Amino acid sequence: MPDLQDGETLEMQGSGSKPYVLKNVGGVYSCTCPAWRNQSLGIERRRCKHLRKLRGDAAEEARIGSAVPPAPREAAGEAKAPPLLLAETWNGVTDPRGWWLSEKLDGVRAYWDGKQFLSRLGNLYHAPDWFTAGLPDVPLDGELWLGRKQFQRAVSIVRRQDKSQLWKEIRFLIFDAPSVDKEFEQRLRFVQDFIKKHGPTYAGTHAHTPCKGIDHLKEELAKVEALGGEGLMLRQPQSRYAVGRSMTLLKVKRFQDADARVVGHEAGKGRHKGRLGALLVEMANGIRFAVGTGFSDSERGQPPAVGSLITFRYQELSDAGVPRFPSYVGIRTEVQAVTIVKKKEIVVAATPVSGGRRFEFSEGKSNKFWEIVVNKTDVTVQFGRIGSEGQTKTKSFPNEAAAAEHAKKLIEEKTDKGYVEVKRPQ
Repeated sequence: MPDLQDGETLEMQGSGSKPYVLKNVGGVYSCTCPAWRNQSLGIERRRCKHLRKLRGDAAEEARIGSAVPPAPREAAGEAKAPPLLLAETWNGVTDPRGWWLSEKLDGVRAYWDGKQFLSRLGNLYHAPDWFTAGLPDVPLDGELWLGRKQFQRAVSIVRRQDKSQLWKEIRFLIFDAPSVDKEFEQRLRFVQDFIKKHGPTYAGTHAHTPCKGIDHLKEELAKVEALGGEGLMLRQPQSRYAVGRSMTLLKVKRFQDADARVVGHEAGKGRHKGRLGALLVEMANGIRFAVGTGFSDSERGQPPAVGSLITFRYQELSDAGVPRFPSYVGIRTEVQAVTIVKKKEIVVAATPVSGGRRFEFSEGKSNKFWEIVVNKTDVTVQFGRIGSEGQTKTKSFPNEAAAAEHAKKLIEEKTDKGYVEVKRPQ
């Protein structure tokens, strides 16, 4: 049977007027058909009739059967998240001069507990013994990394449970030693000295360099992006390892602006009933998706007309070429053609609104919201499709501290899944 080589694409006619695009990126197969895009599975486990038609039943069964999700290291629901330091977003105001600068790796965050690799949620990554050989019996914080623009390939490898030889493609790049109770510079030196002395085959130290200021930061960000990197990280000098979100570690990423033509309107529900729920738009390459966030009430009442050009902001493109987390910016009137990427700028994260916080997620046809309100010992969440009333659930706790900690954990889980904080409707 024919197959796709790594990096190769193929068009296959479906039931619609436009053909679907099949792609192989590092052994991860994808298709632009709705059946593939709308599956609630990891991308390495998705299937569709077009891939089966191209590759054959045996090849597809072998592919799907070999990729399995990481198993909890304890009984279901008992996996304990490791004590990781998590980054805040650089606000564009904090002076980065003197901070430690490093590339933000687009790999898989991993915590080495001295014996095994754990995910951020505490699930076990089944690394072969030969891969972990030479690592110390003390905790290390780092990234299981394959290379720039190789995120999906890296995920497909580390999620396997068969301790595959494919792990030879992965490196564990270490950027901290949590158990070394000293300042960052000394923790980093501990890692560097260990690597130099013991030389584990598949591990190394992630490079850090002092930042000279805003201009230096922007120059390095441009260099990394030109190479296909994700962004930068800033580490506060002489900082201690603090578990949870901390302003001592900042991520610097650009959101990108692009243009698209409005091809339809999706009606709103709930609070937005009778108004716009989302714009259905199409880019110059024919890819269609919905933009459901970023609108004011007046814009929802009088949305851009079908056929008009809009600018939207997004974080990155999915493997299928669909903008992730698109947000409406405004109408474009000075251009004639729809561009894919027009300009870039650093965007500051929204400020939490007193009395509650709202987060939204938009990708393809999925447009969801999630709100949380803490009232003393009660934590209430409301969630559902943007434009609908959604569902509401309340959980009570023995004290206010426990309620606040639970809310913090829920917010971290949502942001890790790609939800973006927006202004909460009053």
